[in-house]
Amino acid sequence: MNRHWPSVKIDSLRAVTPYSLVGGPFDLNLTIRDDVADGVPVIRGSNLPAEREFEDDGFVFVADDEANALTSNLAYPGDIIFTQRVTLGQVGITPASARFQRYVISQSQMESKVNEELACSRFVYYFFRHPNTVQEIGNRSIASGVPHINLGILKNFNVPLPPIHAQNAIVQVLSAYANLIENNRRRMALLEESARLLYREWFVRLRFPGHEHTPIVDGVPQGWERAPLESALVLQRGFDLPTQDRQKGDVPIFGSTGILGYHDKAKAMAPGVVTGRSGTLDEMHYVAEDYWPLNTALWVKEFRRVTPLFALFLLLEMDLKQFNGGATVPTLDRKSVHRVEVLIPSALMLRSFDELVSDVFAQISRLSAQNQKLRAARDLPLPRLMSGELAV
Repeated sequence: MNRHWPSVKIDSLRAVTPYSLVGGPFDLNLTIRDDVADGVPVIRGSNLPAEREFEDDGFVFVADDEANALTSNLAYPGDIIFTQRVTLGQVGITPASARFQRYVISQSQMESKVNEELACSRFVYYFFRHPNTVQEIGNRSIASGVPHINLGILKNFNVPLPPIHAQNAIVQVLSAYANLIENNRRRMALLEESARLLYREWFVRLRFPGHEHTPIVDGVPQGWERAPLESALVLQRGFDLPTQDRQKGDVPIFGSTGILGYHDKAKAMAPGVVTGRSGTLDEMHYVAEDYWPLNTALWVKEFRRVTPLFALFLLLEMDLKQFNGGATVPTLDRKSVHRVEVLIPSALMLRSFDELVSDVFAQISRLSAQNQKLRAARDLPLPRLMSGELAV
């Protein structure tokens, strides 16, 4: 049966409660705390990962009384969160969390509370996270200054509107894929954490193989050296690639929060390491295939005295958020990072670490490939499901 559901503007799907489709606070003059897990968490771009509904961790917090003064900018379970600047196309849905009952959206976000009598929140979420919609968001963005969209642009997006029972059936199909992808992602995270623990044991606590018999010279193990990061590796700003210029392909495009899409050409060769340059500064990604780093990211252009796998964990341990040089949008000060002294192990110890960790990342690579196939299988029928061309 070839049914075409009607399309409506997202503005018509807003809940009947106040502040159901709003932008973040215009002047977020709050006391931000990132050293305690207390207060009300602030939703930022890092909480809207590319392939998951929400990252319910890694928050900064504001005091309860300050959050109470931002009634129009509070988000609750089931609210849809959009990024309006820098990493366009990010979308998430706030979870029913045992940890938090409410959140504050940052000034870089917008939120929508959906009228559940008209639409299922997850149906709207899946529509906005589909690559076609992400590309359309980029096409409609305002290019002056930092690329961004505003509330007026968001309100005028057309969303297909099947009957509620059809929306729920579509969500059930898509959620099955999402669960498989999430299970693989968790396995990948556990594998990466095991490698990070090994890095810390060897290169932070200095309990590497043979440490009992290795002399300490000038405060470092013999054959090791302290030197500026730039002598170990070189970070480089990524490349512009407007959404409208992206061509269909399988080359991953990396922004500050991870994979934001795919293209038919690569700008950097694998293996690689990518981190955030603008917007989100605390994400780090190891890339096992040729890729395109966006201008919101930094990529390791040159591995001078360390290997890619060692570089990944070296940068993770540096806590790059502390090198924020942006007045409004967080921006990594690359020159300051390059000047930081780091510990460079001996070539023998680097090889030993790589030999052990390479097997772990081979498993991660296989799981990542499975997830890419699952995403393709999920995204291919999605436009037809949402338009009504494909029955559920």
